[in-house]
Amino acid sequence: MWLYLVGLISLYYLLRWYRERQVVSQLQDKYVFITGCDSGFGNLLARQLDLRGLKVLAACLTEQGAEELRNQTSDRVETVILDVTQTESIVAATQWVKDHVGDRGLWGLVNNAGIAQPTTPNEWLTKEDFVKILDVNLLGVIEVTLSLLPLVRKARGRVVNVASVMGRLSTFGGGYCISKYGVEAFSDSLRRELSAFGVKVVVIEPGAFKTRIIANENMSQGILEVWDQARPEVKEAYGKQFLDSYLKAIEDQKKQSSSALWLVTDCMEHALTACHPRTRYSAGWDAKLFYLPMSYMPTALVDAFIYLISPKPAKAL
Repeated sequence: MWLYLVGLISLYYLLRWYRERQVVSQLQDKYVFITGCDSGFGNLLARQLDLRGLKVLAACLTEQGAEELRNQTSDRVETVILDVTQTESIVAATQWVKDHVGDRGLWGLVNNAGIAQPTTPNEWLTKEDFVKILDVNLLGVIEVTLSLLPLVRKARGRVVNVASVMGRLSTFGGGYCISKYGVEAFSDSLRRELSAFGVKVVVIEPGAFKTRIIANENMSQGILEVWDQARPEVKEAYGKQFLDSYLKAIEDQKKQSSSALWLVTDCMEHALTACHPRTRYSAGWDAKLFYLPMSYMPTALVDAFIYLISPKPAKAL
């Protein structure tokens, strides 16, 4: 009995391995639009796809980021300035993409642009602090996608949305986890709607990596600014010792984050170039062995574990 079970499982993984090795033909004729290419995952992905021979349309927030990317790549990579929080910028970038792809359509759309700050306990924040993150990480993803969908549908291409393991398991306050849960939900509904048109929608769920989101020298300063603006009763409830412990936890997370960004961009590349991409890719051992398993555990157990490892407020019971 056990031999049959092992045999079936082995056959399943062998067939999956075979399917996932099949590559889309004529990649050199396909266009991919990537947001957030100034640094991090977007920058590395643009360079990887350039080496694969794809035509890369890279959106950067700054001219400096665009120039640095152009200096590192071939003439197959073209750049445009894009602020995903501004409708006018998205409209201009959409027209720019249309002018480049013509009747071929857009094979790949990679929604990668994102921010994480401010990230503190929810009670320290204002509505505007949440809106700042949601505008980039969720509403920006939605507006860019809706603007470019006709071109993706024309090519029967791919939409690749960068979420996070924090879209599966919310372990801290602020708009980041909320935005990534939203990206997961948006991607699920979009995938089901667009399957009728031959368009595939993929979600990337990285763990902790040393991008500018985490390895930001101003992160601790931003937390201190939020603390300074918090209401007096909030400061009294949490206390200075909690603040110090929270800042230390942030610094520890930076040190533990992986610098192997290619683990994430390889997933993105596979999602864009494989005939049969996965629906979700989890990148990083922390994602695979800790966060995702935790997300399937009973809520009460997860709550108790997070409570045990988290700093305690001054007036905690």
